[in-house]
Amino acid sequence: MRHNDPVAAVTPEVIAWRHEIHANPELGFREHETARFVAGQLRSFGLEVHEGIGGTGVVGVLRSGSGPRAIGLRAELDALPVTERTGLTYASKTDGVMHACGHDGHSAMLLGAAKLLSQSPDFDGTVYFLFQPAEENEGGSMRMIEDGLFRRFPVETVYAVHNWPGLAFGTIATRVGPQMAAVDNFELRFSGTGAHVAMPHLGDDPILAAGAFIGAVQRIVSRAVDPQVPLVVSLTQIHGGNVGNIVPGEVWLQGTCRFFDPALSDTCERLIGEIAEGIAAAHGVTSRLDYKRGYPPLINTAGAVAVAAQAAGAAVGSEQVSTAFSPSLGCEDFAYMIGAAGGAYAWIGAGAVGPGEGLHGDRYVFNDGIVPIVLRYWTSLVETALPKAPAA
Repeated sequence: MRHNDPVAAVTPEVIAWRHEIHANPELGFREHETARFVAGQLRSFGLEVHEGIGGTGVVGVLRSGSGPRAIGLRAELDALPVTERTGLTYASKTDGVMHACGHDGHSAMLLGAAKLLSQSPDFDGTVYFLFQPAEENEGGSMRMIEDGLFRRFPVETVYAVHNWPGLAFGTIATRVGPQMAAVDNFELRFSGTGAHVAMPHLGDDPILAAGAFIGAVQRIVSRAVDPQVPLVVSLTQIHGGNVGNIVPGEVWLQGTCRFFDPALSDTCERLIGEIAEGIAAAHGVTSRLDYKRGYPPLINTAGAVAVAAQAAGAAVGSEQVSTAFSPSLGCEDFAYMIGAAGGAYAWIGAGAVGPGEGLHGDRYVFNDGIVPIVLRYWTSLVETALPKAPAA
């Protein structure tokens, strides 16, 4: 704790904001009260505020000096459909909804950065504080972009952070290139003719076709794609039949593909369809594939990563900054903002976790110890990206 340290002074308030948001979680595109809370705080700091962008998105605008340059800092507003089992005094008051990913912390910390920068604007240019709805599965950042986000608030780069359980506490990790994966989802139906189990010759058996598909689809990863290229193909649901002595007429499967190379989206769709059709033909049934392209890979741009790493080093020390690490096959819709404007995404190490305590777990607890780390990072980033001209 530094003497007369503004970050230390505001940290308890930021933690209190987080606890307030945590106790009142809202799902994607329904973050009405959270958005009102964020907008109210931004106005209390003297910022220009715009609401209702992309649904429930909020943008705060802070200008300093006369420079024309501008950057965006982003946080998420939404919670998850998870029943909380943390036992916290500030646990969710909404049944079946929980901030199980840390978006409450991300929003509170970005509010804290806005307050600090408004009190001591040691930069030249404009900072847009971007609070987006519906990061979890519904593409809220794309909705904001479609609603004119970067036309109304033009930026040269955008930045975001995410708390990262399992990464050494206090580490700030950002890398050039992919840091998070693309995700595509698919649904597949095998349809035939049901029959009594005592007379299977009178019908087809979609269950046999589905079983064959489950094994065969893994040839995409093991035989159709270079083994040095990351790819996951997983089946996550299978449903068929509801009576113990009837072979069903239809089986439904759901699955997902994750990868860093955008070209693999076309590859996966084509091969899944070909494998399903071949197996269906061999079993005398039909197949129908519904392949849905989801978030693209999150690919950090080199210039923004250089700025982020420099700012992180100034905030926490170079020994706490990592730029060489393996990316995650998790996904993140900040990919749309980086794709539109360029930028850098950083993980903030939250330390070790136990079972059920990681991201999206029902016993997940955001580590409030990272709050001052992120506040220092955000303020350092703004001052690094938008430096004042040296005195004559």
